[in-house]
Amino acid sequence: MNKVALLFIAISIFGQVLAQNGLLHNAYNRPSASLNGNWKFVVDPYETGYRNHRNWAPFDQAKSTKNSAKPYYTDKVIKERWDRVEYNFNNSDEIKVPGDWNSQDRMLLYYEGSIWYRTTFDYDLKDKNRLFLYFGAANYQTDVYVNGQKAGQHSGGFDPFNFDITAFVKPKNNSLVVRVDNRREKDRVPNYTTDWWNYGGITRGVKLMEVPPVYIQDYFIQLDKNSPGQIKGYVQLRNATSKRKVNIAIPEAGINETITTDDNGRASFIFSAKKIKKWYPERPKLYNVTVSAGTDLLHDQIGFRTIETKGADILLNGKSIFLRGISLHEENPKSMSRAHSMDDAQMLMGWAKELNCNFIRLAHYPHNENMPRLADEMGLLLWEEIPVYWGIDYENPAAFNQAKSQLETLVHRDKNRASVIVWSVANETPDVPSRLAFLRQLKDIATGIDNTRFVSAALERDEKDIQNVVKIPDPFAGDVDMLSCNEYIGWYSGLPDKCDKVTWQLPSDKPFFVSEFGGGALYNHHGDSLTRWTEEYQAYLYREQIKMLKKIPTLRGMTPWILADFRSPRRNLPIIQDGWNRKGLISDNGFKKQAFYILKAFYDEMEKRYSYKIND
Repeated sequence: MNKVALLFIAISIFGQVLAQNGLLHNAYNRPSASLNGNWKFVVDPYETGYRNHRNWAPFDQAKSTKNSAKPYYTDKVIKERWDRVEYNFNNSDEIKVPGDWNSQDRMLLYYEGSIWYRTTFDYDLKDKNRLFLYFGAANYQTDVYVNGQKAGQHSGGFDPFNFDITAFVKPKNNSLVVRVDNRREKDRVPNYTTDWWNYGGITRGVKLMEVPPVYIQDYFIQLDKNSPGQIKGYVQLRNATSKRKVNIAIPEAGINETITTDDNGRASFIFSAKKIKKWYPERPKLYNVTVSAGTDLLHDQIGFRTIETKGADILLNGKSIFLRGISLHEENPKSMSRAHSMDDAQMLMGWAKELNCNFIRLAHYPHNENMPRLADEMGLLLWEEIPVYWGIDYENPAAFNQAKSQLETLVHRDKNRASVIVWSVANETPDVPSRLAFLRQLKDIATGIDNTRFVSAALERDEKDIQNVVKIPDPFAGDVDMLSCNEYIGWYSGLPDKCDKVTWQLPSDKPFFVSEFGGGALYNHHGDSLTRWTEEYQAYLYREQIKMLKKIPTLRGMTPWILADFRSPRRNLPIIQDGWNRKGLISDNGFKKQAFYILKAFYDEMEKRYSYKIND
């Protein structure tokens, strides 16, 4: 490996470490100042600003010292008529943050490359406090400069990150410059090939969060997996020494406890949970929880429940359930843009509720935090996953570190959300020798942070056309808690009547879950049931799929593909697709297709079959 490649890997890993070591959790509820709005932007397909960055942000010798850790840079402005400046943020167009650039400018619809953003802000920071600049997500590699100094770099298109900018900020006229690069690369996760739109830009909110010198960085407050009559967890302080007092209060449950940190600023606890009412989809009970340490006070809304398997059964709070699910992308089909707002979340999850779902698969990457927060309130269980998808380079250390970072961030962000019951570490990843070790390490990472939920993946299956027998020989099947696979019998494999001829051979000691099935249909395109792309064909396929899957004794849920049509550059059939994946049960305009009602009828039936009484 050459020196340039080694340097790139070192920079990539350093950026991950820099971002994650100081990541503030529960940013959703922390006091903050929003930087959302209209930002100036410059499109830079030739990387002029990144490769020749003295031209874009020239070195200021007067403000740099010989021993400074980083040179000081300042935004270059025109002062004299002979100054040579080949960009000008002040005269540039504006773009909305948060938001993808593809949907905001038709010229950028397919753009992959770098764009530079700039905004300004004032901030009067209290003495001795620290100020963090927080991004909900930006796709994919992000370089951040505050008043000309580099605050840090982050790689990963769907996970939050923050940088401590205390040393850079001033009371007035702070300049924030951000470069975002959304190119697909071999060592990125995902890499070259996906089946969704590569939305670029600062796709989630940006804000400033001020914290005291000693602050709450993280906490975990959940029912004890082995003793559900107790609440177990920890609080992690930053910059704390031993014997710091931390208070945890859940007033409605009569809990008000003070604990003490160890030498690492960590305080573990076990409390009685006898007065706690458990969280159910039918009764999504949330408690107001406060965590305080010194002058730092955080609020959260937490639900308490258990999830486990017993043979082929999935038990929620000890009661057998069937996961009536649907898959969805983080996309608003009506606006043809990356979904990021609470309104977007309410629309998508509202559609799932109309389908009578109690479960959603958030595919194929971490979604914005509005989704699990709203799921907690609406009573929807969730499968969350990272984009270890198709042709990942399993032997590349940089790729593994990016997958690791995204998983760690996701699990930490959502480990207190009652709605989340599955961490998925892969989707449709071909079985090559290096893959198994890669996935097993990811599983260990997830369970090392949180062992109260399932770890799964959309596994590889084996479909023998001659015998019409389907098995899951994937070696990672022995590692997952819930056996899952995608299958498209009747769409990519034969016609819908093939479903009636197929036999599934599955182990009897694990719940089986179908993470994808389905077929495409253009809304209001009609014909007989064997004419592809018609609503009738899709409806016929769903009827046959449901009949087939009902015969599997270990079946405990499904998330058909997909709730709504979504954008994909891979799907180019004229008139029918035109850049859309048409497997949605709802059209890009929000209209329900025939198959929607067939699946809903099945879910109504399963709701009755798996009904239970809530008695706690």
